Amino acid sequence: MNEFPAGGGTEPMPGEGAEGAPQSDSRIAELEARVAVLAAESEKHREEWLRAKAETENVRRRGAEDVSKAHKFGIESFAAGLLGVKDSLDMALAVDAPTVESIKSGVELTARQLEAVFEKYALKPIAPAAGDKFDPHVHQAISQVESDLPANTVAAVLQKGFTLHDRVLRPALVTVAKPVEKNAE
Repeated sequence: MNEFPAGGGTEPMPGEGAEGAPQSDSRIAELEARVAVLAAESEKHREEWLRAKAETENVRRRGAEDVSKAHKFGIESFAAGLLGVKDSLDMALAVDAPTVESIKSGVELTARQLEAVFEKYALKPIAPAAGDKFDPHVHQAISQVESDLPANTVAAVLQKGFTLHDRVLRPALVTVAKPVEKNAE
């Protein structure tokens, strides 16, 4: 079962001369050359890996900067749209002797400006009518009130809700109808 030659491997290998030294030297030189080639390839792969790692780190850093800028300046155009509304409010406050009609007219104009900005940025109101089916996805029930309306329908809207690109930003605050309790008398 012993596969090793007797005598500690000192016998010449097949193809070696009786002494074995010249072929062993050429084999060693061949193996050293192979090791040098592999070492060069290893160094080349190491440098490529280091470059790829550095590039990945740069991409990660740039991505983090982009996310930071998006958070910081994401509302820039929306804020710019609101500046006209702010200007209108400032002009209304600067009037020396406003009349009720001028105040009402100014508020209506400002409300239209605000609605235009909301529309431009897909900010839509949630304003259910009385009798609409209560939808817990867009309505928040504050209480139930006895009503002649069908049960689980909106009885009244206390505050409009809003969606931003069809995502609920704030649900509408509503009261929900419940059947009128009849006295047992």
